[in-house]
Amino acid sequence: MAKALKTGIEARAIQRTTRQSPYKMRLVIDQIRGQRVNDALALLKFSKKHAAEQIEKTLNSAVANAEQAARAANTSLDVDALVITKAIVNEGPKLKRFMPAAMGRATPIAKRTSHVEIIVAEAVR
Repeated sequence: MAKALKTGIEARAIQRTTRQSPYKMRLVIDQIRGQRVNDALALLKFSKKHAAEQIEKTLNSAVANAEQAARAANTSLDVDALVITKAIVNEGPKLKRFMPAAMGRATPIAKRTSHVEIIVAEAVR
């Protein structure tokens, strides 16, 4: 896929402490990195993964932020020309829980969270 060149409008959206492990989120985010926004939204809409729902919300927020930035700069923005330039998932804080085990012991459980960051920019045609 050809690398998209940025013009001027670039917007980002961040979703913090999503209750999904980063490993599972990265499986989905790797599929949409570098794609056009419409193609990525279609892929996320029909994905069976729970992470796709969370990433779709973040992507919609990034598109809305781009529209708002264009409106504030008094420029035109073609939403169909938006491309995902950066999409990363980082590990958030772990929720530490304990589960009862045999002989009065306790087993630690780390409920993992994720931080999702998506940056979209307008591609030059």
